[in-house]
Amino acid sequence: MPLYNVTLKKDSPPEELDKAKQQATEKGGTIKHEYTLIKGFTVEYPEGNVAALDFNEHLHVEEDGEVRTQS
Repeated sequence: MPLYNVTLKKDSPPEELDKAKQQATEKGGTIKHEYTLIKGFTVEYPEGNVAALDFNEHLHVEEDGEVRTQS
């Protein structure tokens, strides 16, 4: 199952993050990691289920992936 990083947008109320975590687990997701420096978490979702979080105006959702720098 793919992993997605979910972060709270700037100026969004902190309680929106708790709502997002609850919604993620209710829709079949498994929270794999919660961040401490930023307001967010990584969730593992079955294919297609992450769309439920895409409609939340307080969140930024992106698929987790490898980051590379050019040398």
